[in-house]
Order: sequence, then structure tokens, then C-alpha cells
Amino acid sequence: MTAPDKYPSTPDGRYFVVAGRLWRMSNPALPPEERQRLVDQLMTARRQVGAARKAGDAMAERAARDAVDAAKHGLGERGPVWWSDGAPDYNRRLVKNTPYADWYAKLVQADA
Repeated sequence: MTAPDKYPSTPDGRYFVVAGRLWRMSNPALPPEERQRLVDQLMTARRQVGAARKAGDAMAERAARDAVDAAKHGLGERGPVWWSDGAPDYNRRLVKNTPYADWYAKLVQADA
């Protein structure tokens, strides 16, 4: 690898790694238009979370957070997994405590 990826993706494309933790990728089978619609909803909802927090409006913040969650479910980043081979979900787990530990250790070592 010539340049380290800031957020490397697992070899199977199911997760990316941030600070040693796995985060589920969006479902690659989503049609591009649907994916973009959901990403737009997610970004709008995230802005609404910030505005509600700034305003001190707990009810609006809860509604905005629910909208973030709905968009992430639609994208496949939360909720049921989008793959069909029966593999378990390691979302939000430390990579060192998953079957991806050896892959990540080699990646980190190669970037050192």
C-alpha cells in the first residue's frame, strides 16, 4: 500500500475502520438515486440535530436524531445486515476483538 487510507475498508467491503473500531458500510446494492436520497436525508437530519442542540430544543433534537437513525437504517448502516451469507454483524466493535484483527494488525504495521 503506497498511502495509508484514513478510514480503511475491510477486504469484504462490509466495514470501515475509525480509531480501531468497525463501522458498517452502506449497502452497495442500493440504486444510486436511492442512496443519494438517503444521504441527503441523513445530512439534513444531522444539520437539524446541530440546530436543535444549539437552540436547546430537546424535542426537536430527539426528532432529528430519529431522522438520522431512519436514514442510517435505509442505507443499511444500522438494523439488519445487508449481506446474506449469515456472517455476524461486528458494527461498532473494536476491530482487535473481531475476525478482522489480523488483517487490521497487518495494515497498521504496513503503515508504520
